[in-house]
Amino acid sequence: MDMRISGRRTRTTIFAPRLQQLLCEHRGEDVFRLDRDTVGVAGAALSSEILNARPATEWERPTFKPLHGRSIPRPDALKSMQAIGRDVRAALKKPISEDADLSGPWPHVGHVYLRDLLLGRDPRRLRFLMNRILELTPKLTWAVIGMGALLPVRLRPEPSAIAASVAQASGYHDRRYAMGLYRRTAAPVCFTISTLVANALWLGAPFEEQWSNRSILYEALRLLPPSWNLLRNASPEYPALDARIGAQDDVLILPLLSHRDPALWDDPDEFLPERWENLDPDSHPGYLPFGHKSERCWGQHMVMPLAEMFLDMLRNRGLAVSPQQTTAHVPLAGLLGVEEVDCRSG
Repeated sequence: MDMRISGRRTRTTIFAPRLQQLLCEHRGEDVFRLDRDTVGVAGAALSSEILNARPATEWERPTFKPLHGRSIPRPDALKSMQAIGRDVRAALKKPISEDADLSGPWPHVGHVYLRDLLLGRDPRRLRFLMNRILELTPKLTWAVIGMGALLPVRLRPEPSAIAASVAQASGYHDRRYAMGLYRRTAAPVCFTISTLVANALWLGAPFEEQWSNRSILYEALRLLPPSWNLLRNASPEYPALDARIGAQDDVLILPLLSHRDPALWDDPDEFLPERWENLDPDSHPGYLPFGHKSERCWGQHMVMPLAEMFLDMLRNRGLAVSPQQTTAHVPLAGLLGVEEVDCRSG
């Protein structure tokens, strides 16, 4: 798919075949069948009705699904999010490092910087849980967690708040659970922010001076939403909303499509941050970068300030996409984003 950036150049965003097929065949459709047991929904009104119909189950929550078969009670999830929230607020108060080199391949560069900013005083075996290589397979992740949980975790002075629960865990199984929760809570923050900024760089850098960081991010979230689909398992509420949904059908809500629906957006494929001067991201139909208003992602209020901080740093240092890079790939993954953006000065 060709993406014209501010009318000055053309960069080509190459979506994974499955994503490209969805964009080509179903954009602008309300409801359509994806396979024998799954219905896709991209219509703004019906999406809202489905997500309002009932709360998400524990298996439908992206971050807090059961850990190795063990449920994550809501108080545990809330405690973990509050802890990483304290770490984020502390990071935002730290002076910006003038020596930090943010050039190179994004989102990797941003991910490493953010990991060290938030969790730099944590033990190495905890910080290793942020490694992107663990995204390859859950078996690898759990092998690393299992090895790390064999011995008690001792903290150095001034660790992250999220690390405290791991140090307090007693016994192998509790430590394994606490380490799994550490990764489930902290890794999505690092992954999402670095990917969002990489997407913004690819879609719009060098940025127009009048564009605010927040408007740039809202527009990047529109064109490359972090959660490009929201799964809801078959439930009796859904056929009652639309007869095209069967009693045994799972439902896949698709922000990937609603965010580019020509009925909802002017010039839907164009990167136009200025559109957000007159739009409300919390109420605009079909705009679901952090989920539905009935159940927003708890990390939203951490992602935006840190992403804005990164954009400030990049813009102040004159960093943008290398002119030599004209294509970027968007793989089929849970977190939607470009694989690698070469960020260079000038």
